[in-house]
Amino acid sequence: MFHVKHPVPRSAPGPGGGGGAPYGPADLARDLDLAAADLDRLELYADLLVKWQRRINLVGGGTVADMWRRHFLDSAQLRPLVPAGALVVDLGSGAGFPGLVLAILHDGPVHLVESDARKCAFLREADRVTGAGAVIHNGRIEALDLPRADVVTARALASLDRLLAHAAPILKPGGFCLFPKGRAVASELTEIGKTWNMTLSRIPSRSDPSGVVLRIEGISRKDV
Repeated sequence: MFHVKHPVPRSAPGPGGGGGAPYGPADLARDLDLAAADLDRLELYADLLVKWQRRINLVGGGTVADMWRRHFLDSAQLRPLVPAGALVVDLGSGAGFPGLVLAILHDGPVHLVESDARKCAFLREADRVTGAGAVIHNGRIEALDLPRADVVTARALASLDRLLAHAAPILKPGGFCLFPKGRAVASELTEIGKTWNMTLSRIPSRSDPSGVVLRIEGISRKDV
């Protein structure tokens, strides 16, 4: 059965600052009520990302100029949705969104899973510089012995069907997934409704007016 909950929409932010200035760290701190120490660590992360981006493709080149909205806000908006102390497993962490952002902001353990060795090298350095304390796993999701998770996250990794297939075996009873998705999510939801039972909440994205954060729990495959 496919249950859908509809929360009250929240508006996404416009450009940060006045006069159309790009969304920046001060805007993020204001919108999410971040502590100064946490913002400092995120800025260290951002500086390192820009430096490494010149050598390896960590994020889309066209998104760097708007990274505080496109990547940091898009990731940090998950923090209030994660219970205190929860164990988080972030699948396909890439440059660390949302996993490393959560490791910086969250008060529980965060595991990052990434198959690309170069991106893992970046994640380890970013973790060291920020003191995030993340556990980094270099390998394919299906080949790793991952801990049971209270929350599974993933961003721009795969279709919802594949994400649920990866998440289901590692979720604890009562655990749930948080997946930021864009405007094409409706067709994906139609497809997974054919093969998965779940309870689904759609939370309007704070970084993209056309996007949502999907909160998915009670996952099981339908009998075929």
